[in-house]
Amino acid sequence: MNTHSPAPVPQQTETKVERLARSTAVHAVMHTRHKGLIASLVAMVVLPVVVTALYLGILAQPQYASETGFVVRQEESVSASQMLGGLSQVLGTQSASNSDLLFEFIQSQEIVRRINAELDLVSHYSQTWPMDPVYSIWPDVTIEDLGSFWRRMIRITYDKSSGVIMVEVRARSAEMARNIARQIVSQSESMINTLNVQARRDSIANAEADLDDALMNLRDAREALVAFQARTQILDPQADIQGRMGVVANLQQQLAQALVDYDLLLQATDNTDPRVRQLDRRIRAIEERIAGERASYSSDGFASDDNSYPSLLAQYEGLRVDVQFAEEIYRLSLTVLNQARATAERQQLYLATFIAPTEAETAQYPRNLMLIGLTAFFAMMIWSICALVYYSLRDRG
Repeated sequence: MNTHSPAPVPQQTETKVERLARSTAVHAVMHTRHKGLIASLVAMVVLPVVVTALYLGILAQPQYASETGFVVRQEESVSASQMLGGLSQVLGTQSASNSDLLFEFIQSQEIVRRINAELDLVSHYSQTWPMDPVYSIWPDVTIEDLGSFWRRMIRITYDKSSGVIMVEVRARSAEMARNIARQIVSQSESMINTLNVQARRDSIANAEADLDDALMNLRDAREALVAFQARTQILDPQADIQGRMGVVANLQQQLAQALVDYDLLLQATDNTDPRVRQLDRRIRAIEERIAGERASYSSDGFASDDNSYPSLLAQYEGLRVDVQFAEEIYRLSLTVLNQARATAERQQLYLATFIAPTEAETAQYPRNLMLIGLTAFFAMMIWSICALVYYSLRDRG
Protein backbone atom coordinates (compact mmCIF):
# COMPACT_ATOMS: atom_id res chain seq x y z
CA MET A 1 0.00 0.00 0.00
CA ASN A 2 1.36 3.19 -1.08
CA THR A 3 1.50 5.43 1.97
CA HIS A 4 3.14 8.43 0.45
CA SER A 5 1.95 11.69 2.12
CA PRO A 6 0.75 14.48 -0.16
CA ALA A 7 3.30 17.05 -1.17
CA PRO A 8 3.09 20.35 0.80
CA VAL A 9 1.54 23.33 -1.02
CA PRO A 10 4.16 26.02 -1.51
CA GLN A 11 3.38 29.32 0.26
CA GLN A 12 3.02 32.31 -2.01
CA THR A 13 5.65 34.93 -1.18
CA GLU A 14 4.68 38.70 -0.83
CA THR A 15 6.24 40.93 -3.41
CA LYS A 16 7.71 44.41 -2.84
CA VAL A 17 4.88 46.04 -4.72
CA GLU A 18 2.31 44.44 -2.49
CA ARG A 19 4.15 45.44 0.66
CA LEU A 20 4.40 49.05 -0.59
CA ALA A 21 0.73 49.11 -1.49
CA ARG A 22 -0.24 47.73 1.91
CA SER A 23 2.00 50.26 3.64
CA THR A 24 0.54 53.13 1.61
CA ALA A 25 -2.97 52.02 2.36
CA VAL A 26 -2.19 52.04 6.05
CA HIS A 27 -0.71 55.56 5.93
CA ALA A 28 -3.62 56.94 3.85
CA VAL A 29 -5.97 56.60 6.74
CA MET A 30 -7.59 60.01 7.55
CA HIS A 31 -6.65 61.18 11.02
CA THR A 32 -8.34 63.72 13.23
CA ARG A 33 -6.00 66.51 12.20
CA HIS A 34 -6.95 66.01 8.57
CA LYS A 35 -10.61 66.30 9.42
CA GLY A 36 -9.86 69.46 11.40
CA LEU A 37 -7.94 70.92 8.45
CA ILE A 38 -10.85 70.28 6.10
CA ALA A 39 -13.30 71.71 8.62
CA SER A 40 -11.16 74.82 8.97
CA LEU A 41 -11.05 75.18 5.18
CA VAL A 42 -14.82 75.06 5.05
CA ALA A 43 -15.20 77.47 7.95
CA MET A 44 -12.55 79.99 6.90
CA VAL A 45 -12.85 79.88 3.11
CA VAL A 46 -15.97 78.25 1.79
CA LEU A 47 -18.37 79.67 4.35
CA PRO A 48 -17.24 83.36 3.99
CA VAL A 49 -17.38 83.11 0.20
CA VAL A 50 -20.87 81.58 0.32
CA VAL A 51 -22.09 84.20 2.83
CA THR A 52 -20.61 87.03 0.74
CA ALA A 53 -22.18 85.68 -2.45
CA LEU A 54 -25.59 85.25 -0.80
CA TYR A 55 -25.46 88.75 0.72
CA LEU A 56 -24.44 90.41 -2.54
CA GLY A 57 -26.95 88.43 -4.57
CA ILE A 58 -29.95 88.73 -2.25
CA LEU A 59 -29.59 91.57 0.29
CA ALA A 60 -27.26 94.13 -1.27
CA GLN A 61 -29.18 96.80 -3.16
CA PRO A 62 -27.95 98.26 -6.49
CA GLN A 63 -26.03 101.54 -6.42
CA TYR A 64 -25.73 104.11 -9.18
CA ALA A 65 -22.61 106.25 -9.66
CA SER A 66 -22.27 109.86 -10.80
CA GLU A 67 -18.90 111.35 -11.73
CA THR A 68 -17.72 114.95 -11.83
CA GLY A 69 -14.37 116.68 -12.20
CA PHE A 70 -13.16 120.20 -11.47
CA VAL A 71 -10.04 122.24 -10.76
CA VAL A 72 -9.33 125.49 -8.92
CA ARG A 73 -8.07 128.26 -11.19
CA GLN A 74 -6.56 131.63 -10.31
CA GLU A 75 -6.51 134.78 -12.41
CA GLU A 76 -3.15 136.27 -13.27
CA SER A 77 -2.54 139.62 -11.53
CA VAL A 78 0.43 141.75 -10.54
CA SER A 79 1.09 141.46 -6.84
CA ALA A 80 2.97 143.78 -4.53
CA SER A 81 5.80 141.27 -4.23
CA GLN A 82 6.23 141.28 -8.01
CA MET A 83 6.31 145.09 -7.98
CA LEU A 84 9.07 144.93 -5.37
CA GLY A 85 11.18 142.84 -7.71
CA GLY A 86 10.15 139.34 -6.65
CA LEU A 87 10.83 139.79 -2.95
CA SER A 88 8.63 136.80 -2.12
CA GLN A 89 10.83 134.58 -4.27
CA VAL A 90 13.89 135.72 -2.36
CA LEU A 91 12.23 135.04 0.98
CA GLY A 92 10.78 131.77 -0.28
CA THR A 93 7.27 132.34 1.11
CA GLN A 94 4.52 130.10 -0.22
CA SER A 95 0.87 129.71 0.59
CA ALA A 96 -1.10 126.53 0.96
CA SER A 97 -2.66 125.17 -2.20
CA ASN A 98 -6.34 125.94 -2.57
CA SER A 99 -6.85 122.53 -4.18
CA ASP A 100 -5.54 120.87 -1.01
CA LEU A 101 -8.05 122.84 1.05
CA LEU A 102 -10.86 121.86 -1.30
CA PHE A 103 -9.81 118.19 -1.20
CA GLU A 104 -10.06 118.19 2.59
CA PHE A 105 -13.32 120.17 2.52
CA ILE A 106 -15.09 117.55 0.36
CA GLN A 107 -14.33 114.91 3.02
CA SER A 108 -15.23 117.08 6.01
CA GLN A 109 -18.32 116.99 8.23
CA GLU A 110 -19.19 120.52 7.15
CA ILE A 111 -20.03 119.58 3.57
CA VAL A 112 -21.89 116.48 4.83
CA ARG A 113 -23.98 118.68 7.10
CA ARG A 114 -24.77 121.11 4.31
CA ILE A 115 -25.71 118.47 1.73
CA ASN A 116 -27.76 116.56 4.29
CA ALA A 117 -29.74 119.74 4.97
CA GLU A 118 -30.38 120.13 1.22
CA LEU A 119 -31.02 116.53 0.11
CA ASP A 120 -31.72 114.60 3.36
CA LEU A 121 -28.97 112.00 2.97
CA VAL A 122 -30.11 110.10 6.06
CA SER A 123 -33.54 109.35 4.62
CA HIS A 124 -32.08 108.27 1.29
CA TYR A 125 -29.39 105.94 2.60
CA SER A 126 -31.56 104.49 5.38
CA GLN A 127 -34.31 103.23 3.04
CA THR A 128 -32.87 99.70 2.97
CA TRP A 129 -32.02 99.50 6.67
CA PRO A 130 -31.75 96.90 8.21
CA MET A 131 -32.09 94.64 5.17
CA ASP A 132 -28.80 95.92 3.70
CA PRO A 133 -26.75 96.90 6.76
CA VAL A 134 -23.41 97.12 4.92
CA TYR A 135 -24.47 99.76 2.39
CA SER A 136 -27.08 101.52 4.53
CA ILE A 137 -27.24 103.67 7.65
CA TRP A 138 -29.70 103.66 10.50
CA PRO A 139 -32.27 106.48 10.69
CA ASP A 140 -30.96 108.06 13.94
CA VAL A 141 -27.35 108.20 12.78
CA THR A 142 -25.00 110.81 14.29
CA ILE A 143 -23.07 113.31 12.22
CA GLU A 144 -19.80 111.48 12.96
CA ASP A 145 -21.17 108.16 11.66
CA LEU A 146 -22.76 109.92 8.71
CA GLY A 147 -19.39 111.45 7.87
CA SER A 148 -17.73 108.03 7.96
CA PHE A 149 -20.47 106.59 5.72
CA TRP A 150 -20.08 109.61 3.40
CA ARG A 151 -16.40 108.83 2.88
CA ARG A 152 -17.42 105.28 1.89
CA MET A 153 -20.01 106.45 -0.64
CA ILE A 154 -17.72 108.91 -2.44
CA ARG A 155 -14.36 108.29 -4.05
CA ILE A 156 -12.03 111.28 -4.53
CA THR A 157 -9.03 111.27 -6.84
CA TYR A 158 -6.69 114.23 -6.47
CA ASP A 159 -3.67 114.94 -8.67
CA LYS A 160 -1.37 117.31 -6.76
CA SER A 161 0.73 118.18 -9.82
CA SER A 162 -2.21 119.53 -11.86
CA GLY A 163 -4.72 120.22 -9.07
CA VAL A 164 -7.42 118.13 -10.82
CA ILE A 165 -10.05 116.65 -8.47
CA MET A 166 -12.28 113.77 -9.63
CA VAL A 167 -15.27 112.77 -7.50
CA GLU A 168 -17.46 109.67 -7.88
CA VAL A 169 -20.70 109.53 -5.86
CA ARG A 170 -22.78 106.38 -5.22
CA ALA A 171 -26.46 106.43 -4.32
CA ARG A 172 -29.62 104.29 -4.50
CA SER A 173 -30.83 106.06 -7.63
CA ALA A 174 -29.11 107.70 -10.60
CA GLU A 175 -30.95 110.97 -10.01
CA MET A 176 -29.91 111.15 -6.35
CA ALA A 177 -26.28 110.40 -7.24
CA ARG A 178 -26.28 113.24 -9.76
CA ASN A 179 -27.95 115.62 -7.29
CA ILE A 180 -25.31 114.84 -4.65
CA ALA A 181 -22.54 115.43 -7.20
CA ARG A 182 -24.13 118.77 -8.12
CA GLN A 183 -24.28 119.73 -4.46
CA ILE A 184 -20.59 118.87 -4.08
CA VAL A 185 -19.77 121.23 -6.97
CA SER A 186 -22.06 123.93 -5.56
CA GLN A 187 -20.64 123.70 -2.04
CA SER A 188 -17.09 123.69 -3.44
CA GLU A 189 -17.85 126.91 -5.36
CA SER A 190 -19.27 128.43 -2.17
CA MET A 191 -16.10 127.50 -0.31
CA ILE A 192 -13.93 129.06 -3.05
CA ASN A 193 -16.04 132.25 -2.94
CA THR A 194 -15.51 132.40 0.82
CA LEU A 195 -11.77 132.17 0.27
CA ASN A 196 -12.06 134.98 -2.30
CA VAL A 197 -13.90 137.28 0.10
CA GLN A 198 -11.40 136.63 2.86
CA ALA A 199 -8.45 137.14 0.51
CA ARG A 200 -9.90 140.42 -0.78
CA ARG A 201 -10.56 141.70 2.72
CA ASP A 202 -7.09 140.75 3.92
CA SER A 203 -5.32 142.18 0.86
CA ILE A 204 -7.10 145.55 1.10
CA ALA A 205 -6.61 145.74 4.86
CA ASN A 206 -2.90 144.96 4.53
CA ALA A 207 -2.48 147.47 1.72
CA GLU A 208 -4.22 150.20 3.74
CA ALA A 209 -2.08 149.43 6.78
CA ASP A 210 1.08 149.61 4.65
CA LEU A 211 -0.08 152.94 3.20
CA ASP A 212 -0.69 154.38 6.68
CA ASP A 213 2.77 153.28 7.81
CA ALA A 214 4.36 154.75 4.67
CA LEU A 215 2.51 158.07 5.20
CA MET A 216 3.63 158.22 8.83
CA ASN A 217 7.25 157.51 7.87
CA LEU A 218 7.09 160.23 5.19
CA ARG A 219 5.78 162.77 7.68
CA ASP A 220 8.50 161.89 10.20
CA ALA A 221 11.22 162.18 7.54
CA ARG A 222 9.99 165.58 6.37
CA GLU A 223 9.62 166.87 9.93
CA ALA A 224 13.19 165.80 10.69
CA LEU A 225 14.43 167.67 7.60
CA VAL A 226 12.50 170.83 8.54
CA ALA A 227 13.83 170.65 12.10
CA PHE A 228 17.38 170.43 10.75
CA GLN A 229 16.83 173.46 8.54
CA ALA A 230 15.34 175.42 11.42
CA ARG A 231 18.20 174.51 13.74
CA THR A 232 21.00 175.36 11.31
CA GLN A 233 19.10 178.16 9.51
CA ILE A 234 20.34 176.60 6.29
CA LEU A 235 17.80 175.47 3.73
CA ASP A 236 20.33 173.70 1.53
CA PRO A 237 23.95 173.21 2.72
CA GLN A 238 25.12 172.54 -0.82
CA ALA A 239 23.70 175.82 -2.11
CA ASP A 240 25.05 177.62 0.96
CA ILE A 241 28.56 176.26 0.51
CA GLN A 242 28.49 177.15 -3.16
CA GLY A 243 27.53 180.72 -2.17
CA ARG A 244 30.41 180.86 0.30
CA MET A 245 32.80 179.56 -2.30
CA GLY A 246 31.64 182.37 -4.57
CA VAL A 247 32.39 184.88 -1.83
CA VAL A 248 35.90 183.45 -1.41
CA ALA A 249 36.49 183.58 -5.15
CA ASN A 250 35.41 187.25 -5.21
CA LEU A 251 37.67 188.04 -2.26
CA GLN A 252 40.59 186.33 -3.95
CA GLN A 253 39.98 188.44 -7.04
CA GLN A 254 39.92 191.61 -4.93
CA LEU A 255 43.10 190.47 -3.15
CA ALA A 256 44.87 189.98 -6.45
CA GLN A 257 43.85 193.44 -7.63
CA ALA A 258 44.94 195.01 -4.33
CA LEU A 259 48.35 193.31 -4.57
CA VAL A 260 48.81 194.62 -8.08
CA ASP A 261 47.89 198.15 -6.98
CA TYR A 262 50.24 197.82 -4.01
CA ASP A 263 53.18 196.83 -6.23
CA LEU A 264 52.50 199.63 -8.69
CA LEU A 265 52.27 202.17 -5.88
CA LEU A 266 55.59 201.03 -4.39
CA GLN A 267 57.24 201.52 -7.73
CA ALA A 268 55.95 205.14 -7.86
CA THR A 269 56.55 206.14 -4.21
CA ASP A 270 57.98 204.91 -0.91
CA ASN A 271 56.55 203.30 2.18
CA THR A 272 55.80 206.66 3.80
CA ASP A 273 52.98 207.32 1.38
CA PRO A 274 49.59 207.07 3.17
CA ARG A 275 48.18 205.27 0.19
CA VAL A 276 50.69 202.43 0.68
CA ARG A 277 49.63 201.96 4.28
CA GLN A 278 45.97 202.03 3.25
CA LEU A 279 46.53 199.33 0.58
CA ASP A 280 48.49 197.30 3.09
CA ARG A 281 45.58 197.40 5.54
CA ARG A 282 43.18 196.49 2.72
CA ILE A 283 45.30 193.49 1.74
CA ARG A 284 45.47 192.22 5.33
CA ALA A 285 41.70 192.67 5.74
CA ILE A 286 41.00 190.71 2.57
CA GLU A 287 43.37 187.91 3.60
CA GLU A 288 41.74 187.67 7.05
CA ARG A 289 38.35 187.56 5.43
CA ILE A 290 39.41 184.77 3.09
CA ALA A 291 40.84 182.81 6.02
CA GLY A 292 37.59 183.30 7.94
CA GLU A 293 35.48 182.08 5.02
CA ARG A 294 37.67 179.02 4.59
CA ALA A 295 37.48 178.33 8.31
CA SER A 296 33.68 178.42 8.05
CA TYR A 297 33.83 175.29 5.83
CA SER A 298 34.79 173.27 8.91
CA SER A 299 32.66 175.18 11.44
CA ASP A 300 29.26 176.82 11.05
CA GLY A 301 30.33 179.70 13.29
CA PHE A 302 27.61 179.29 15.91
CA ALA A 303 28.82 179.38 19.49
CA SER A 304 25.99 177.13 20.69
CA ASP A 305 26.56 174.48 18.03
CA ASP A 306 30.11 173.81 16.85
CA ASN A 307 29.28 171.19 14.23
CA SER A 308 31.57 171.02 11.28
CA TYR A 309 30.28 171.85 7.86
CA PRO A 310 31.01 168.34 6.49
CA SER A 311 29.03 166.91 9.39
CA LEU A 312 26.12 169.22 8.61
CA LEU A 313 26.32 168.23 4.98
CA ALA A 314 26.29 164.51 5.92
CA GLN A 315 23.30 165.03 8.19
CA TYR A 316 21.44 166.89 5.49
CA GLU A 317 22.17 164.20 2.88
CA GLY A 318 20.96 161.49 5.26
CA LEU A 319 17.72 163.34 5.97
CA ARG A 320 17.18 164.06 2.28
CA VAL A 321 17.68 160.38 1.38
CA ASP A 322 15.20 159.39 4.09
CA VAL A 323 12.63 161.74 2.60
CA GLN A 324 13.19 160.42 -0.92
CA PHE A 325 12.95 156.81 0.27
CA ALA A 326 9.78 157.54 2.26
CA GLU A 327 8.24 159.22 -0.78
CA GLU A 328 9.07 156.20 -2.97
CA ILE A 329 7.58 153.79 -0.42
CA TYR A 330 4.46 155.95 -0.18
CA ARG A 331 3.99 155.98 -3.95
CA LEU A 332 4.51 152.21 -4.09
CA SER A 333 2.07 151.61 -1.22
CA LEU A 334 -0.51 153.78 -2.92
CA THR A 335 -0.07 151.78 -6.14
CA VAL A 336 -0.42 148.49 -4.26
CA LEU A 337 -3.62 149.72 -2.59
CA ASN A 338 -5.11 150.70 -5.95
CA GLN A 339 -4.09 147.31 -7.36
CA ALA A 340 -5.66 145.50 -4.40
CA ARG A 341 -8.91 147.42 -4.81
CA ALA A 342 -8.96 146.71 -8.55
CA THR A 343 -8.29 143.03 -7.93
CA ALA A 344 -11.02 142.87 -5.29
CA GLU A 345 -13.57 143.95 -7.88
CA ARG A 346 -13.14 140.70 -9.80
CA GLN A 347 -12.97 137.08 -8.72
CA GLN A 348 -9.43 135.82 -8.29
CA LEU A 349 -10.23 132.14 -7.64
CA TYR A 350 -12.87 130.18 -9.47
CA LEU A 351 -13.91 126.55 -9.81
CA ALA A 352 -13.54 125.24 -13.37
CA THR A 353 -15.83 122.19 -13.82
CA PHE A 354 -14.58 120.27 -16.83
CA ILE A 355 -16.83 117.22 -16.23
CA ALA A 356 -20.42 118.02 -15.32
CA PRO A 357 -22.16 115.60 -12.90
CA THR A 358 -23.19 112.58 -14.96
CA GLU A 359 -26.36 110.49 -14.68
CA ALA A 360 -25.87 106.70 -14.76
CA GLU A 361 -28.10 104.38 -16.77
CA THR A 362 -27.11 101.12 -15.08
CA ALA A 363 -26.13 100.20 -11.53
CA GLN A 364 -22.38 99.57 -11.42
CA TYR A 365 -22.15 98.90 -7.67
CA PRO A 366 -21.68 96.77 -5.71
CA ARG A 367 -19.28 94.83 -7.92
CA ASN A 368 -20.28 91.31 -6.95
CA LEU A 369 -17.70 89.27 -8.84
CA MET A 370 -14.81 91.42 -7.66
CA LEU A 371 -15.96 91.34 -4.02
CA ILE A 372 -16.51 87.57 -4.08
CA GLY A 373 -13.11 87.04 -5.68
CA LEU A 374 -11.39 89.28 -3.12
CA THR A 375 -13.17 87.46 -0.29
CA ALA A 376 -12.03 84.08 -1.62
CA PHE A 377 -8.47 85.29 -2.14
CA PHE A 378 -7.97 86.80 1.31
CA ALA A 379 -9.80 83.93 3.05
CA MET A 380 -7.56 81.41 1.29
CA MET A 381 -4.48 83.41 2.21
CA ILE A 382 -5.47 83.54 5.88
CA TRP A 383 -6.34 79.83 5.96
CA SER A 384 -3.04 78.89 4.28
CA ILE A 385 -1.04 80.92 6.77
CA CYS A 386 -2.88 79.40 9.71
CA ALA A 387 -2.36 75.87 8.33
CA LEU A 388 1.36 76.48 7.78
CA VAL A 389 1.75 77.84 11.29
CA TYR A 390 -0.11 74.85 12.76
CA TYR A 391 2.03 72.25 10.98
CA SER A 392 5.20 74.16 11.76
CA LEU A 393 4.40 74.15 15.47
CA ARG A 394 3.33 70.48 15.30
CA ASP A 395 6.60 69.41 13.64
CA ARG A 396 8.66 71.32 16.20
CA GLY A 397 6.67 69.78 19.04
